[in-house]
Amino acid sequence: MREHIRHKGRLAQTSIYLGKFLRMFVYQNDWKVLPMGAAIAAVVTFVVGKNLFVYQEGTLTGTFALVCVCIWNGFFNSIQVVCRERDIVKREHRAGLYMSAYIGAHMIYQLLLCAAQTAVTLLICRISGVMIPETGIITSSGMIDIAITLFLITYTSDMMALMVSCIVRTTTTAMTVMPFLLIFQLVFSGGFFGLTGFAKKISVLTISRWGLNSLCAIGRYNEQPMVTLWNTLFKFRYVEMIGETPLLDLIQQMERDGTRDEFLQWAGTYNQDPAYASTVENVLLNWGGLLLILIVCVIAAIIALQFIDRDKR
Repeated sequence: MREHIRHKGRLAQTSIYLGKFLRMFVYQNDWKVLPMGAAIAAVVTFVVGKNLFVYQEGTLTGTFALVCVCIWNGFFNSIQVVCRERDIVKREHRAGLYMSAYIGAHMIYQLLLCAAQTAVTLLICRISGVMIPETGIITSSGMIDIAITLFLITYTSDMMALMVSCIVRTTTTAMTVMPFLLIFQLVFSGGFFGLTGFAKKISVLTISRWGLNSLCAIGRYNEQPMVTLWNTLFKFRYVEMIGETPLLDLIQQMERDGTRDEFLQWAGTYNQDPAYASTVENVLLNWGGLLLILIVCVIAAIIALQFIDRDKR
């Protein structure tokens, strides 16, 4: 077996391992990640799908939730795939295995898996009635632009988890590291926590920041109305001032005049964010950020495995 592997080139080794991973998908129940991802996406879209890409608040919350789904899918796909067979990889590396071929096979397999997960997530969004923009920023279809973004988020997360799986030595360590990675991604996304100074600089290292910015840009966040101000006024509508209820009078007047929607749109103009600008340059910048993280993770994974022979376990 070792002699057989020694005389295979990189492409041949990649093909051999890709076949192995595909068999594992079928016979070791790795396919379960697809229904699991569908269930998570269904829960998320059920909760936040109604206002996604309709109001600014719903878009920010909904896209953040979708980013979380994609990152979770990606992390779960590959966080254990290398460390669980580390001893086998170590032996085969000594017998002539090229680590670039091994990682390349993982990349192809995980690419197919992430593409399937992206399709499932979009299908769930469509079934849930999410109002996906008809026109895209990069392509002519909003669905295609969002599909590309969801795929990049999932695949980049997958490669980051693969890198971790190459660095750590046990599945226990990998599963311990994963929650910290996930929390780091969520906290430094910039979606719900105001980031300034050094914290804002750190956010460029996160998948969540580039993914969230891209989805909000494609979803045209800055062009949408904001309902927070209206809801606040409505909440305090019965507050009296000098024996009168001016907020109630104002609300009733706008409802009679039919100017409520104009008010919501006006409020949205004061809540715009340059990071969510719906421009080709902005979307490409965010996609580029995801691709850069992906490339760095792949290179780090290959380098980490090159030193597997020094593992003294």
